Amino acid sequence: MAGAGKAQPAGPGEPVVVRALSLLAQFSEHRRSLNLSELSRLAGLAPATCLRLVRHLTEWGALERLEDGRYVVGVRLWEIASLSPRGHGVRQVALPYLEDLYEVTRHHVLLSVLEGRDAVLIDRLSSRTATEVAYRVGGRMPLRTTAVGQVLLAYAGADLRAEVVAQAAPIELGAGDLSAAELRNALAAVRQSGAAVVRRTRPSRTISVAAPIHGAGGGVVAALSIVVPDAATPAHELVPLVRAAARAISRHLGHRAVASGAWRHPGPADMQRPGA
Repeated sequence: MAGAGKAQPAGPGEPVVVRALSLLAQFSEHRRSLNLSELSRLAGLAPATCLRLVRHLTEWGALERLEDGRYVVGVRLWEIASLSPRGHGVRQVALPYLEDLYEVTRHHVLLSVLEGRDAVLIDRLSSRTATEVAYRVGGRMPLRTTAVGQVLLAYAGADLRAEVVAQAAPIELGAGDLSAAELRNALAAVRQSGAAVVRRTRPSRTISVAAPIHGAGGGVVAALSIVVPDAATPAHELVPLVRAAARAISRHLGHRAVASGAWRHPGPADMQRPGA
């Protein structure tokens, strides 16, 4: 995957910390365990250097050694990552609303944040019988072809939008292949309606609806979405549910939305006030 999610080898002249991080970056959803020779080759490090760094990382808990000699990411990294304000803080506030949305849909409810040129899934509630989806908690999601990605991209900086629109669409089975013009129109529609709707055919036929979560400063800090089987529920019925939940989370985070212009009907107490 392009951008921040792509692990780059570290050169021999790089600082030790960069080389250590380069080792950790070689692990991915499709490479969950690696042996020393694989780590050395992928990170571009000499075997002796790789062995020394792996020993330090294992002692600290960033890596764990399996019985067959292969290495996996250690729990200590998860403990540290869980302290991230952009992940844990938003998730903690959003969780009750995610649970409410899950009770209504009984499929998947996703919470994602922008990281580099990707969306990162920081939480997901799912029923045991929910339709199959492609992404896992902690995994990266493309901005072009996912509902949360389009929401985050629509409210991102102009430079990032232009970069993603201009780049070639990733080859992703089951995802709609939007041209640059189509993607620009889709992002404009998201900003106008406050929601994104994306259909996929793999790993199952689904429809995703996402809405932005705003922070106290007004900027979009996360995207909330639901994923249900396509044709199970019309999209126009799902959009208000997701938007309402996202607005509630935004208010809890301190966001003050522009007044809607709705007229408030006076109640009995209002009618009793002088001049009412």
